[in-house]
Amino acid sequence: MSNISDPREKVRTARRWVVKIGSALLTNNGVGLDRHAIGEWVRQLATLQSRGIEIVLVSSGAVAAGMTRLGWYQRPRTIHEMQAAAAVGQMGLIQAYESQFQQYQRHTAQVLVDHDDLANRQRYLNARSTLNTLLDLKVTPIVNENDTVTTDEIRFGDNDRLAALITNLIEAELLVILTDQAGLFEEDPRIQPDAALIGLADAEDRALDAKAGGSAGGLGRGGMITKLQAARLAARSGADTLIAGGRLDNVLLRINEGENIGSLLFSRRAPLDARKQWLAGHLQVRGSLVLDDGAVRVVRDQGKSLLPVGVQSVAGSFTRGEMVSCVDRENREVARGLVNYNADEARKIMGSASSRIESILGYCDDEELIHRDNLVLV
Repeated sequence: MSNISDPREKVRTARRWVVKIGSALLTNNGVGLDRHAIGEWVRQLATLQSRGIEIVLVSSGAVAAGMTRLGWYQRPRTIHEMQAAAAVGQMGLIQAYESQFQQYQRHTAQVLVDHDDLANRQRYLNARSTLNTLLDLKVTPIVNENDTVTTDEIRFGDNDRLAALITNLIEAELLVILTDQAGLFEEDPRIQPDAALIGLADAEDRALDAKAGGSAGGLGRGGMITKLQAARLAARSGADTLIAGGRLDNVLLRINEGENIGSLLFSRRAPLDARKQWLAGHLQVRGSLVLDDGAVRVVRDQGKSLLPVGVQSVAGSFTRGEMVSCVDRENREVARGLVNYNADEARKIMGSASSRIESILGYCDDEELIHRDNLVLV
């Protein structure tokens, strides 16, 4: 946890940002790429960079831009149409950013990622090295999900979560999510115009869940709930998240100057180490293990490995090394981790002492079902 008591001051002093801009903003609610608005955001980003702030830009808009070019008015429902729209739109989106950044003598780099890039440990480290090298070279990485090849099984789900994972990946201090709303409100401002803006809150405050709704339009996959989930994911690396209206004049510069705008969801957590951050960011959970009360206490409160004896039931189909969720008897997730045995083996040894694994299976690769080094609390 930072020793800066004022979260707004922590924002003002942050030197590495991830900035995410949503589809509705970039395409002026589906009309087409809003090049004037893109120019304004790039001007502000270039100014921040001149102040010594490192920026990674996570940009939505490829699918939405492709839709407008193709004359489509509803988001594609089939994966091949989604891929086609992304391929068409990505060209115009990156050209728009490139031309604007060139006005400030700033180089850009397009970085397309899918889940496998961040789920595979080696590719995760490669992605981190690439982004850090680009920042060292004063190049602005423009990151997007690789919608041209992604499938329903591997997609991030929304670019809010992708932005949070990139925040963890490069250990950024601040995640800024620009949206078509002024921030997170006590009630839905589309229904209650006089709803109060939540200016400051703990990202982990579960009372916020009831205040966040779904996506309002057909252009993006996200909504305020995904922004809240992104803030919690970013908080795992100690980063704060600021949700603000992207159409506000000089919004990014005003954030940097400490102005009280938007909703700041701050982190109270000490940053997880790099490996734990990687584990926490896994999206593909292949199964679940139901833990007894004793195992929950050992894993959650004592930070120990999960042994077979503490598991009551096994769900799903998974192989050795895949991610599984650990839940209590009320199905509340406690932790997740990389399992040492496949699903069939786990069912055979659950509830048994580790000393019995060899007699049950005929071999014993590991005494732990999940080693503590491969286990992260959620």
